[in-house]
Amino acid sequence: MRIAVLGAGYAGLTLARQLEKRLPESVEIVVVNDRPDHLVQHELHRVVRRPGLADGITVDLADVLDRATLRVARVTNVDHEASVAELDDGTLSYDVGAVCLGAETAFHDLPGVEEHATPLKRLPDAARIREEFLNLAAGDRVVVGGAGLSGVQIAGELAALAREEGIDREVVLLERLDSVAPNFPANFQEAVREELEARDVVVRTSAAVERATDDAIELDTDELPYGQLVWTGGIRGPDALSGERPIVPDTLRLGGDTFVLGDAARVTDADGAAVPASAAAAVREARSVADSITEIAFHRQDGGGNDALFEPRPERFRFDAPGWLVSVGDGAVAQVGPTVFRGPAAKALKTSVGAGYLSSVGAIENAAGLVREELAGD
Repeated sequence: MRIAVLGAGYAGLTLARQLEKRLPESVEIVVVNDRPDHLVQHELHRVVRRPGLADGITVDLADVLDRATLRVARVTNVDHEASVAELDDGTLSYDVGAVCLGAETAFHDLPGVEEHATPLKRLPDAARIREEFLNLAAGDRVVVGGAGLSGVQIAGELAALAREEGIDREVVLLERLDSVAPNFPANFQEAVREELEARDVVVRTSAAVERATDDAIELDTDELPYGQLVWTGGIRGPDALSGERPIVPDTLRLGGDTFVLGDAARVTDADGAAVPASAAAAVREARSVADSITEIAFHRQDGGGNDALFEPRPERFRFDAPGWLVSVGDGAVAQVGPTVFRGPAAKALKTSVGAGYLSSVGAIENAAGLVREELAGD
């Protein structure tokens, strides 16, 4: 029996490690990823200010996978009905598969935006953003489009970099809706905006981008000249799913013997609530799918065959995050239950969560390095 885990982001790596622990050696586990390493995406913004952190947030998959076979290839298409993944170096058939390919930056067909903006999805993006920022003329404006958590974090990091380097830059964060962090509770939104403004980020909400030229963003109300444009204004599905993020129920089943989880899907949980695209959700979804795949694998190995009528029902996913965290330069905002707080306690909590995740995927040295760096920074 072969289990294919397509992608090794938060969802894929967590799922693969869970399956390694739960399934017998007779079950083959294949992990397909377009790189031989795993990127801790929620720390990527920090590389803009601290390039040396790149190694610390990159985890060699060979070091953290126990017995799974790693295949370094790009997934180009998934046929969930045939249980076949097409790769750029061939094909991979599977008995049970999990699509964990994450999401790509969405530019929403806004004229000029993709051409002139830099997204923040990979390490080369962070290096480019840093280089362009440092090479701007004094007084130049940097516009960050999209005030979700990624936009909040990169705007805060750029403002902090300007202060550290003693250079004159204006950092403007744009959001088309009427609040920053628009998908989160109101008290969290308010605290995030206060933290941004306290750290010299200019926040403009209800500002819809219509197009971009090489030196200005055209909004629905006015025009905003800029020297640099960074775009974090939404996500789309992976190319292997034709850019779509399929809607899946609380079983996270795409169809047949294929699951889809993490940012690659739009998930409705067991309570009927839409699950936000986040690392916290991806990790929890992976644990739920690991339960389902484990039950299927043992059922089939015990002679149950492939008859779906008699297979165990997939685990129903219920998203219950204890809270939310976001860094803003050298500060942070945290929500635990109904309580929102800022300052050293929020920063310490964010550091502990990041280190906890790295430890959970076996990257102990990376976790220790993250904590050391934070302590050194303070």
